[in-house]
Amino acid sequence: MNDQQLLRYARHLLLDEIGIEGQERILAGNALIVGAGGLGSPAAMFLAAAGIGRLRVIDDDVVDLTNLQRQIAHTTARVGQPKVDSLGQAVAALNPEVVFEGTRVRMGGTDADALLRRWVAEADVVLDCTDNFATRHCLNRWCVAAGRPLVSGAAIRFEGQLAVYDTREADSPCYACLFPEAAEDIAPVSCATMGVFSPLVGVVGSAQAAEALKLLTGAGTTLRGRLLRMDLLHAEWRPVRVRRDPECPVCAQRPSGTEPASVVAAAAPPPGSARNAA
Repeated sequence: MNDQQLLRYARHLLLDEIGIEGQERILAGNALIVGAGGLGSPAAMFLAAAGIGRLRVIDDDVVDLTNLQRQIAHTTARVGQPKVDSLGQAVAALNPEVVFEGTRVRMGGTDADALLRRWVAEADVVLDCTDNFATRHCLNRWCVAAGRPLVSGAAIRFEGQLAVYDTREADSPCYACLFPEAAEDIAPVSCATMGVFSPLVGVVGSAQAAEALKLLTGAGTTLRGRLLRMDLLHAEWRPVRVRRDPECPVCAQRPSGTEPASVVAAAAPPPGSARNAA
């Protein structure tokens, strides 16, 4: 690190769990964020502030006036711009050292999926900040195949969920272990009809950045094997232990234990079925 970097990241360097070695891992890190809205905005900004070396973002939407209540990377002046362009401007203003790559594509096309699969394979960590069930399952399959950790967040109304699926560890569940694709018949809900509490997406997206930075640096304990539920209306936070499903069609080829994924999911819809505020 040069003198400017030593000054910029001084508060990280003072942390024994990060220090110079951990900060250098962040500076060399490659993070992929899928979704540049409510969750992707704070996640990207905190990764950029922390000094992530390369930040890649995929989103196919444009900034809308209704986004500005919660999507803090975007501004009134950038309404109508592609979100990836708006987010790139925000990241550059915050930390010009970050190599930012954004692409405006919709998943489901041959070229788009090929690009995303390549970016997943090249990433050190992938953040799922998307808003639909199908995209979450695609990301999960590609992360399992490439052996990349996936940090998944979701938010609707006053309730959020956060989990880390790191299938580099044999006992770790993947997203499909908890929320099988067969559950797609659950009716989706949208922030456009259900609403979303503005700070909630900031809390979840910032926590996604925190989990990503811990994965990059090796600091602390991640949420692998746990699903964190938060209810900001009643100030309740509840982690739930989860196990992987040895018969999961996505990750069952890995060495397994004997018990399927276990999580009490009846109290709230799974992240993939409830459109988040991205």
